[in-house]
Amino acid sequence: MKGKPFDPIPRGKRAFEEVAGAIKNTILGRVWSPGERLPSETELASQFGVSRHTIREALRTLELSGLIAIRTGVAGGPVVKDTIMASIGNLYLDAFQMEKISVEEFTGARQAIEKVILDDAFDNAGQEDIENLRRNVAKAKALVAKREIAKDVNFEFHSLLARASKNKVFVILEKTINTIHHDLRSRSPVDFKTTKAAVEAHEMLLDALISKERDKAMSILVKHIAAVRKSYH
Repeated sequence: MKGKPFDPIPRGKRAFEEVAGAIKNTILGRVWSPGERLPSETELASQFGVSRHTIREALRTLELSGLIAIRTGVAGGPVVKDTIMASIGNLYLDAFQMEKISVEEFTGARQAIEKVILDDAFDNAGQEDIENLRRNVAKAKALVAKREIAKDVNFEFHSLLARASKNKVFVILEKTINTIHHDLRSRSPVDFKTTKAAVEAHEMLLDALISKERDKAMSILVKHIAAVRKSYH
């Protein structure tokens, strides 16, 4: 357990929001790492000078934001669990459905974002990134060789490409794209022809990235995303 990181909160404000904000700052400041337990409700209540009910409200807020998970049982309690990316993706999916965004709007935005991601990957991808992409393509090809669907591996390819851009904003944006893309694909079965075509496109993209053929890679990406759009129902 870490030392006593919290001080009593000032009066006159919504206590649980102040508590949640203080705990959030320590998590973002890496006082705790993912997987580590926070102090118990009783300890937190004592440190902040508030009731356990206030602590529970604060922890619930942090749980909904994806910063912690509340484990039950003897070894339970609040645990740092970075699920922010998943939370962001789900929020974008809710907005996508609420705003009745069309498939054409999504495809256009996806194409524009992923072209910039690919452009940055050409400038910033290191050998480790290339190897990760190679392993991904090899794994997808092995599934296709057995006539199996490689949907999840194909999703991962785009996430790896975003990481290769070395821009964390693109990593977040790609996560939201994949969340919406996954929802659209889940509305109908993924046929083998579609998954095989995606694997082939990814292999060609990787080859163009390795050989530094930027224009060729952009053309492959545009055609690939357009083909994916046709698979939505």
